[in-house]
Amino acid sequence: MSKAAPPFSSSLGSRSWRSVLVFIVILPIVISFLVYRLDEFDPAEIPEQAWSWYSVSVPNHYSHLLNVTERLGDGFLPGPEDLVYNEKTELIYTGCEDGWIKRITLSESASDTKIENWIHVGGRPLGLAFGPDNELVIAEAYKGLLKVTREGVVQLLTNEAEGMKFGLIDAVDVAQNGVIYFTDASYKYNFKNYMLNNLEGRPYGRLLSYDPSTNKTEVLVRDIYFANGVAVSPQHDFVIFCETTLRRCRKCYVEGEKQGMTDDFIARMPGYPDNIRYDGDGKYWIGLISGNTYYSHLLLRYPFIRKALAILTRYVNLQPVLSDGGVLAVNLDGEAIALYNDPGLGMVSSGIRVKDHIYYGSLATRYIRRANLMHLTFANA
Repeated sequence: MSKAAPPFSSSLGSRSWRSVLVFIVILPIVISFLVYRLDEFDPAEIPEQAWSWYSVSVPNHYSHLLNVTERLGDGFLPGPEDLVYNEKTELIYTGCEDGWIKRITLSESASDTKIENWIHVGGRPLGLAFGPDNELVIAEAYKGLLKVTREGVVQLLTNEAEGMKFGLIDAVDVAQNGVIYFTDASYKYNFKNYMLNNLEGRPYGRLLSYDPSTNKTEVLVRDIYFANGVAVSPQHDFVIFCETTLRRCRKCYVEGEKQGMTDDFIARMPGYPDNIRYDGDGKYWIGLISGNTYYSHLLLRYPFIRKALAILTRYVNLQPVLSDGGVLAVNLDGEAIALYNDPGLGMVSSGIRVKDHIYYGSLATRYIRRANLMHLTFANA
């Protein structure tokens, strides 16, 4: 007959296992706490309008854009961030992550769309705009503001202002007088780590101008929370720029009695704006990276969450949770008139209207998308 183990031995073994389990559970927590406390990354409080649940009302809303979307150039357009339509050539131009400016020949059939490698500028071309001389100006994330001449030569126009190098040239537009307006999304962070800018939550963005006649670069607006898309007004009296983090677009007056002043164009948007384009027919089209979601609310409201994510990004390739992205149409008075989005859409970086279609690009796809506006019926129509 076997003897039972002494009670003292059984109790000791049980306590030992409990100690090991506590050690396994507690040690990672303690280490994480120390890493968090000792890390120098210092996120700031972000203004309330960035994470407020309130958004402007949009009278017309189509919420299933992917259902009526076609893919163009699938596999041949890696990360088409910005789109610009040239009425003279009737082509769409976009900059891709392989450093090429690509030209897209449109067709009624998506399968007949032609993609051409046009000009290789290297780096990461983002914003594009044609000037009155029909030469393409490029906001290249690392090098600065570039121009492609009629002869196909790539020229550097400017890469600094007030003795400070640009950190992340993002978007560009050109006025009829040839003055170029562009944004430096963050003078602290570059394109590779732009997410840290958003996690830190400080206004490192700037709106700038470059005058080719004088070669002068000027800072027009400072302290912008991720300066993004740019569009010159039809009368060329002000320039609209998107402030992504704060869900708004503002305007800076460049002519007239209000010259040098800024005020809101549209605030508390239903999502986070990227590029903005004027269609020549009374509407601006704004790409929305994401809707105003629960995830963005938590992330922007609480700095400690942003700090934890910033630390994690050093060890893990974290991707933002983005949904309800799309394209917002706004009239000349800054009133939202139509929203085209989808729960499955994220990272929509640009939207343009060409005839009866809207075309939209993204950093996260290898194609552009289009939808026929004539086939869309608003739920509230």
